[in-house]
Amino acid sequence: MTAYLNSLGEYYVNEKRIRRLMRKMNLLPIYPKPNTSLANKEHRKYPYLLRGLAITNPNQVWASDITYIPMRRGFMYMIAIIDVFSRKILSWSISNSMDAAWCTSVLKEAITTYGKPDIFNTDQGSQFTGIEWTDLLIKNEIKISMDGKGRATDNAFIERFWRTIKQEHIYLKPANGGFELRKGIEEFIQFYNEKRIHSSLGYSTPNAVYLTKKNEAA
Repeated sequence: MTAYLNSLGEYYVNEKRIRRLMRKMNLLPIYPKPNTSLANKEHRKYPYLLRGLAITNPNQVWASDITYIPMRRGFMYMIAIIDVFSRKILSWSISNSMDAAWCTSVLKEAITTYGKPDIFNTDQGSQFTGIEWTDLLIKNEIKISMDGKGRATDNAFIERFWRTIKQEHIYLKPANGGFELRKGIEEFIQFYNEKRIHSSLGYSTPNAVYLTKKNEAA
């Protein structure tokens, strides 16, 4: 693109400027990325429990997923847990690997801080079908729900959050390393939970909806 614009004789731009503008417009090359949802055929798969379910309260349904986060050089993985009713991000972490212990530590943090949901929904990735993750849910008497194979729309709420954080932060401010990435994500999630209003929440924030409804129930 840089060479093309310069060849027109009307624009004189460098590669760094074009790369920045393309990121800002979310114009990204299409290339294979690490698959974050590799299934293990030996692990038990659980049925999808959310079809037709009216989600009316916080801590009724939580959902989680892992995504690929590009940086200026290299990439990292991110896991997040979302309360489906309020869209509040309850717990998250970044890592350069996707091992089960990492995922389970984020789940333990969410349960310790917020209690437990009635249902927990994920895809069929091996981190979520493995014994370490499912045993923790079973131990806490949490019903396990899993997307149908190849049905990303079954976990639409966490997918929407990935789209939001990538379009509004990650692609606009690519990090120079893990420390900068963690700090930027922490600041964005604080903004997302406390200040970013959602039309689907009646133009309230995730924190306001989560806390208001919990207080009403109490």
